[in-house]
Amino acid sequence: MAGTDKTKAAAQGGPAVILVDPQLGENIGMVARAMLNCGLVDLRLVRPRDGWPSRQAEAAASGADEVLERARVFYTLGDAIADLERLYAATARTRDMTNVMVTPRQAAIEVRAAEAAGGKVGLLFGPERSGLTSDDVALAGAIIQVPLNPAFSSLNLAQAVLLIGYEWYQAADETPARVLSMGANRPATKAELLNFFERLEEMLEDTGFLRPPERRPAMVRNLRALFTRADLTEQEVRSLHGVVSALIGKKRPKSG
Repeated sequence: MAGTDKTKAAAQGGPAVILVDPQLGENIGMVARAMLNCGLVDLRLVRPRDGWPSRQAEAAASGADEVLERARVFYTLGDAIADLERLYAATARTRDMTNVMVTPRQAAIEVRAAEAAGGKVGLLFGPERSGLTSDDVALAGAIIQVPLNPAFSSLNLAQAVLLIGYEWYQAADETPARVLSMGANRPATKAELLNFFERLEEMLEDTGFLRPPERRPAMVRNLRALFTRADLTEQEVRSLHGVVSALIGKKRPKSG
C-alpha cells in the first residue's frame, strides 16, 4: 500500500532493533521498511549471514534507505547491546527459565516511560528459522509475546518488528480515531441543508408521501435527522437537489 510523502516531517527515534544472525538480505530490508513505518531508525545487525551491505536488503527496503545507511554490524550480541539499559526479547517459544512476559502493547508503554526518563532501550529478534537462543533471551529483562491464534502464532521477522514497532508508535500517537475526509469539498451550511429540506418536503407533500397529516411532523424530523447525520458536503447537497429535480421533472415518454 503506497504511503510515502517526502513533504512531511519524518517521525524518528525509539528503541534500537537488534537482529541476531539474520539470514537473508531481503528480510533485513523488509525489517528496515517496517521500522521506518513506525519511526524507528536504529538498526543493529549481529553477524548477518550474507554480509553487509546488501543489495537485496536495499531492494526489499522499498525506500527505507535511511535505516539501512545507519545500520551497524556487530560480531557479538554483547557488543550490540552494550550501551542499552533495558532489553526486550521477542520470541514465541516457551523457555525453561523465569522471566517477565509482556504483550507488545505493555512493552510499548514501558519503553516510552524508559525513554522519557532518558534511558536507552532495545528490541531483540532472532534468526528467521530458529529464533533466539536461551542464552540470548537471558540477557533481556522481559520477553515480548504476541497474543495471537494459539494454534498458529508464527510471524516472519518483518511482521514481528512491524507489530511491536506499531504498538510503540501508537503509544504516543494523537491521530483522531475517526475523521471525515472531504477532499476539496466543504461541509454544507445549515442554510443549504434547510433549503434542501424544504424543497424535498414540498415534493413529498405533493406526492402524498407525508400522510396521514398527524404523522407529518415525526416523518419530517426523521428525514431531516437522517440527512443531518450524513455530514453532507456542499457538493453532495447540490447533487441531492439534482435528484429532486429529476424526480419532479417531466416524465419521460414511454418507449414503444
